[in-house]
Amino acid sequence: MVMIMARPSVQHTVHVTNKLRDRILIVHCQSKDDDLKAHAVPVGESFRWSFELNAFGGTLFWCKLAVQDKRLVFTAFDHYGHSAVYWYVRDDGVYGKDKLINDVFFKAAWRRVWPRQLTS
Repeated sequence: MVMIMARPSVQHTVHVTNKLRDRILIVHCQSKDDDLKAHAVPVGESFRWSFELNAFGGTLFWCKLAVQDKRLVFTAFDHYGHSAVYWYVRDDGVYGKDKLINDVFFKAAWRRVWPRQLTS
């Protein structure tokens, strides 16, 4: 008799917090399978979502951030790589913090977008 044991499902939650001085942040996160749509996040508030890891591994979420004429894209969760679950969006870019390690690290800087690129 062969017995197959199912792995207990573990819920992961990712938080993206707007720490900008005085601007609403647009956050659009997605994976290969799930599009979480765009959300307007006021200063001091967070957008968060929870999920279970893909049964075959490889869970990956990335986020596109926008504020006025600046854009930023970063990997928010990568099952195979180092992933923070707390993201803080500041005036100079996005910072991450792992739930197990208290160190905050710089992830990515904003890039300025020219007016004709704002619609793309």
